Amino acid sequence: MEKDNIIILNDDDGNEVEFEFLDLIPFRNKDYVVLLPVFDEADEVVILQLEEADDKTESYISVDNELILQVVFEMFKERAKDTFNFVD
Repeated sequence: MEKDNIIILNDDDGNEVEFEFLDLIPFRNKDYVVLLPVFDEADEVVILQLEEADDKTESYISVDNELILQVVFEMFKERAKDTFNFVD
């Protein structure tokens, strides 16, 4: 795994959690990041909405809308079908 693709975020308890950045998906004038947790050989991705606070700072917002999550994940699967083996 390349270190260039690692993003470190803080969880609700303030603990640092490492994620591998997989893709940036634009949808409905917003950008969503698709991340894979580095720990415990995770097999589920995390999708967060990207929000730029300023030119140097980004924040990530959890997505509660199931439809948006499904659409963004389907877009990711189509874009990454040659890289990952998705099981339905």
